Amino acid sequence: MTDLAPHPPVSYDDVVAALPRVHDLLKPTPLLEWPGLGKLVGGRFFLKHENHQPVGAFKVRGGVNLASMLTEDERRAGLLGCSTGNHGQSLAFAAARFGISCTIVVPVGNNPGKNEAMRRLGATVIEHGQDFDEARGHIEEELAGQGARYVHSANEPALIAGVGTMAWEIFQELPEPDVVLVPIGLGSGVCGTGLVARALRPATQVIGVQASGAAAVARTWQTGQWTTTQRAQTWAEGMATRVPARMTLEIMRSVMDDVLLVDDDDLRKACRTLLEHTHNLAEGAGAATLAAAVRYRERFADQTVVGILSGGNLDSAELPAILATEPY
Repeated sequence: MTDLAPHPPVSYDDVVAALPRVHDLLKPTPLLEWPGLGKLVGGRFFLKHENHQPVGAFKVRGGVNLASMLTEDERRAGLLGCSTGNHGQSLAFAAARFGISCTIVVPVGNNPGKNEAMRRLGATVIEHGQDFDEARGHIEEELAGQGARYVHSANEPALIAGVGTMAWEIFQELPEPDVVLVPIGLGSGVCGTGLVARALRPATQVIGVQASGAAAVARTWQTGQWTTTQRAQTWAEGMATRVPARMTLEIMRSVMDDVLLVDDDDLRKACRTLLEHTHNLAEGAGAATLAAAVRYRERFADQTVVGILSGGNLDSAELPAILATEPY
């Protein structure tokens, strides 16, 4: 990890600068305390409902912030991205608002609901590769450099600053949380959250959550050794990454306190519990923070915990297994 730059490329000031751009198009999302979930965790438990965003996920904040800052030449050239869905919807939503063309590459067999949502927003969707990282490789080797502005889903300061606005909203309503739990795909959400927490309340622990079957980011952060995996073995496509991103890892080293792993059964049980208690449908990544809070409940006893419900774009094919699972 010694080849990483010593200074984070995004600051709290960048998050503050993003606020008017983001709030011009997106209303603050609810931060709600759920006493029943608190009993499961052993303390107070709040959810930041990013599933209430117009595309059903937090990443739209980053897309809006980035698109609003593009030059006229970049807007004419269009946007290009790789996604399993939420980053792609974010770019497609923002592109539509600013009159920009948008192309998204997704893995073959990707969540069909997310694919259709991107198309409804006006994006061209190309299916390529067996997973996110193969799709990303296709862009970076074949498509990037052909004119469109390639927007990596993590290595983009404007995205990180934009998604950091969700954490700013949390601290306006709840100034002294003990812990904020954030799901990790490549880490833009936990980076933005950590930047805000370090500026507004350094005592708040910012803890990432990753799927145990796709733990490359967690292992790299824990060991300091660049770690990749051959497969991303999780049904939660929002966390199904095999190769970390350097920019977000760089930031995580200074703003993230720990990372926890949850397995796919934990995620299904958390989805089922969220449906039971809150009547909100969460996708796998969105349920990860509750899964971690319950699995590691001894760690969070008697504390005020915020979980980022990062998205609600569940593949309907997963719903039967979730409904057949007993809640916590």
